[in-house]
Amino acid sequence: MSWLERIRPKIRALVSTSTREVPENLWVKCPACGQMIFHRELAANLYVCTHCGHHMRIGPKDRLAHLFDGGTFNTIEPPKVPVDPLRFRDSKRYSDRLKEAQGKEGRAPGQDAIVIAHGTIGEMPAVVACFDFGFMGGSMGIAVGEGIVAAAKLAVLQQAALIVVPSSGGARMQEGILSLMQMPRSVIAIDQVKEAGLPYIVLMTNPTTGGVSASFAMLGDIHIAEPGAMVGFAGKRVIEETIREKLPPEFQSAEFLVEHGMVDMVVARKDLRDTLIRVLGHLMRPNPPAEVIPFPAEQAAPPPTEPQPSLPAPAR
Repeated sequence: MSWLERIRPKIRALVSTSTREVPENLWVKCPACGQMIFHRELAANLYVCTHCGHHMRIGPKDRLAHLFDGGTFNTIEPPKVPVDPLRFRDSKRYSDRLKEAQGKEGRAPGQDAIVIAHGTIGEMPAVVACFDFGFMGGSMGIAVGEGIVAAAKLAVLQQAALIVVPSSGGARMQEGILSLMQMPRSVIAIDQVKEAGLPYIVLMTNPTTGGVSASFAMLGDIHIAEPGAMVGFAGKRVIEETIREKLPPEFQSAEFLVEHGMVDMVVARKDLRDTLIRVLGHLMRPNPPAEVIPFPAEQAAPPPTEPQPSLPAPAR
């Protein structure tokens, strides 16, 4: 046996061991500019491309940690809802799709496409309903509708602001008419928050479309959107085929909607927390924080004297 044959197994073992120890997903490719970004650098920049500023999708856990004071918050238990009420099946059972989605990324049992959390933002109480696009595209079914209702009730109970962060493709087709019924239910829940005199803010992320944008997402007191977020109802291609006209390239973007008055402001992700604190301060603390010093009263001017009638000149 030659010396090469003797050391070959050791070399293979060394190479295979070093290969297995290399972690995966160390680099992330930006979908906008194609640049590769180191995963730690991307996380430190809140999943915003350091080359072109493209805002990538971010999960509920990272989103909530960025918004709340000190990154601390409490979540409520997801409401119990019927599983697969229509016994829907396409290429796979709907119940199997739910189990598969709930088993990813360490989601809590029974969790759906929305996470309800409460805490403080700028030392002001807030309830945040954050969508999870990774859960079946953030689609709205019975569980999401119940989540919006629960968030509204919690905001009224705690006298807190309600902030909704939608990231959804719309109603969930596997639940049919039951998913469409969540649109009026969510609108009624938002009305209860407004009747209590509490702020309702919508933070639109990419995408905010379908039945979500046609209901509670467009009813905010203040509409804030991330740069480049797609906000609309029907898809651009469907609209072009319906009206038989070519739409502008920036159609349904956050910047386009700001120009047309449907969004109040477009705010970069790194500035969202400071912007929310400033907005909540105006809405929840309307009185000035400092003592109002009145101006000194001006001395009243003497009343004007009436002119005396002139006497006739003496006759000579």
